[in-house]
Amino acid sequence: MLKLEDNPPILYPAINSLSELEGLWWVAHCKARNEKALAKFLTRREIGYFLPLREKLTVRKGRRYKALLPLFSGYVFFNGDRDSRYLALTSNRIAQVIEVVDQPKLVHELIQIHLALSKGARLDPHPHLKEGDCCRVIAGPLKGTEGILLRKKNQTKLVLQVDMLGQAAAMEIDADLLEAIG
Repeated sequence: MLKLEDNPPILYPAINSLSELEGLWWVAHCKARNEKALAKFLTRREIGYFLPLREKLTVRKGRRYKALLPLFSGYVFFNGDRDSRYLALTSNRIAQVIEVVDQPKLVHELIQIHLALSKGARLDPHPHLKEGDCCRVIAGPLKGTEGILLRKKNQTKLVLQVDMLGQAAAMEIDADLLEAIG
C-alpha cells in the first residue's frame, strides 16, 4: 500500500479543468491493480490523464490506515493523439484501450466527477442507474454539478455517471440544493 503522498495526482497536468486538455480522450482498461502505476507511467511520458481516487479507511490488527483507491476500479482516462495511445500501450499495464465515440459527453461527465472531488465531496462507487431524475446543484460549492437523483432510505444522493463505463459514483446531498433538469 502506498503512502498517501506517494500516490499519483488525480489529474495530470495540474490544470483547473479537464476541458483544458486538447486531443482525444481514451479509456484504459488496466490489468488488475495497475491504475496508479499506469498514471505514474503517463506522468513520466507527459501524457495527460484523469484518475479519480477516493479515500478509504481500513483497520488491520487494530491499526487504522488511509488509502487512496480508484473510484472506477480498473480504469484510467487519458488524453492525447494516436501516438500517445500507442505509448500508453507500451506500459504493459493496459488490458485494452477503449475508443471514446462521444468525446464531448465523456468530457462533460468527467468534469462533473472532477468538480465534486476538487470541492472535497466524498464519492463512493455506485451502481450505474438507468432511471431517475436528472438534477443540477443550485447552490454551494458544488453549484452546477449535474447527476441523477436517488433516494435511499432517509438519504438523498446525487449519482454522477460515466455511461461509457457503465459505472457511477454517488454523494449525499441536501435535496433542497437540487433542481430538475429539463
